[in-house]
Amino acid sequence: ITVVGPTGSVDVPEDATTIDGSGRYLMPGLAEMHAHVPPQGRPSAEDLDELMFLYVANGITTIRGMLGSPYQIDLAEEVQNDEHVAPMFYAAAPSLNGSSASTPADAERGIRDASTEGYHLMKIHPGIPLNAWDRMVRVADEVGLTFGGHVPADVGIRHALETGISTVDHVDGYLEGSASDEFIAQQEAAGVPIQVSPALLRNLDEGKMRELAQLSLETGVFVVPTQYLWENLYMQVDPDEILGADDMAYVSEQQRTAWRNQNNSRPKMSGEDAALFRSGRDRMLEILVEAGVPLLMGTDSPQLFNVPGFALHRELAKIADIGIDEYTILESGTRNVGRYVADVLGLDGNFGTVAPGQRADLVLLEANPLENLENLTARAGVMVRGTWVSAAEIESGLAAIAARHAN
Repeated sequence: ITVVGPTGSVDVPEDATTIDGSGRYLMPGLAEMHAHVPPQGRPSAEDLDELMFLYVANGITTIRGMLGSPYQIDLAEEVQNDEHVAPMFYAAAPSLNGSSASTPADAERGIRDASTEGYHLMKIHPGIPLNAWDRMVRVADEVGLTFGGHVPADVGIRHALETGISTVDHVDGYLEGSASDEFIAQQEAAGVPIQVSPALLRNLDEGKMRELAQLSLETGVFVVPTQYLWENLYMQVDPDEILGADDMAYVSEQQRTAWRNQNNSRPKMSGEDAALFRSGRDRMLEILVEAGVPLLMGTDSPQLFNVPGFALHRELAKIADIGIDEYTILESGTRNVGRYVADVLGLDGNFGTVAPGQRADLVLLEANPLENLENLTARAGVMVRGTWVSAAEIESGLAAIAARHAN
């Protein structure tokens, strides 16, 4: 962005493309900060272009891939060099978890390899033992590689925060860390691990929730909620209703069938247990926001029922239902992402606001998203690093994708 100013006060070059914004609303492009780009190997050009277009079509101009593969390092560079009309791409390394980092030596090797290979961050999955975690933290600090994702049970949310986890995704670990002392003592006496269950949800200590929120603020962590996915994973839903939605036209029949089978194979909460699960997560997130802990937008697409790009709007509706205001939600996908990229990844974070010097990642809307987040879907067009994609191009591109999956 070169200059911002009132009509008539800006010197516009004669050969510039002019986009009429009369009566419209301009905002920074959005972000998907917990995405999954295929990790098994580089997809075909057609599949890759389709995935990236689904994000752009939904106003998403930045994504963070949370399960890496070597080709993704090259892809991130290609995107940065404008070889694709695609969101800016930040790539996490293949995860450290209970299998890949079962010992301190394994954890150290994983961090050093990820740093040498050029990943932007290390993804954390469950299962890492405490001694391996602590070695990972020391080496990550030494090589300058940040880490984020899940909170392993042996580590716990408090220790993860105190040792520098930069993003906690899925609100992971917060409810376990908020169990009442009495409940913890009962579980330990019975030799039962502390994990999310109806019993734990009936024994949450709001004082502990507030303490964790304050610690989160002090340690500078960002939280990626993924509320929509977590409800689909753990609560009873109607797969026919979800799979009948319009956005399901943009994924293959094989993907829809896989999601249905995944849903049918998982144990689910219902009734009072489901209500406790939702209210516990919602209350934790509400307390985090009240404390000033920054959120980052994310859905974990294409996990269960999450169509890339479209899922973000379902996620935002879930966050809004908690009572979190529109500005805070929009900030989680714009300004906060620029802060994270600059302060945590140590990369160019000049994006996320509409101001001179910022990257030209923009969305032009027909209605004000601060009045209703559904207005984010009323796009006149999307600009990705200065490349304009009009509403007509978006409609045409989506129609082509739907036709491809209808065959």
